[in-house]
Amino acid sequence: MLPRILSGLVGLLMLMTGLGWITDPASAAANLGMPLLDDLGRSTQIGDFTAFFIAVAGFSLYGAWKESAHWVRSAAIVLLLAAIFRTLSWLVHGAAFATPQIIAEVVLAGVLLFAASRWSGATSE
Repeated sequence: MLPRILSGLVGLLMLMTGLGWITDPASAAANLGMPLLDDLGRSTQIGDFTAFFIAVAGFSLYGAWKESAHWVRSAAIVLLLAAIFRTLSWLVHGAAFATPQIIAEVVLAGVLLFAASRWSGATSE
């Protein structure tokens, strides 16, 4: 039951963040330390961030519902990739090092990987 709860909580957190990008994108952007862009940039910003958060939510929630380590690991991979590419943007492109966001992504991915490891057959998927 614990893996379902953990995966579900991560999924709900990501779902709420994704819905925030649809309902109040200016606040959602501000919560991530950025302004809401204009024109095509706004379309890209809202579309891509909403897709990111809703995808992670969907993978996590579906995995929790079906007790599927495969789906939960998929969500963890997306979060870990975000942390990796944030770090790369700092190393290569002079972006600010996003410590709180990277920590959150790594911790949430760790929670998901822990949950995935607790289902029977978790390594066979």
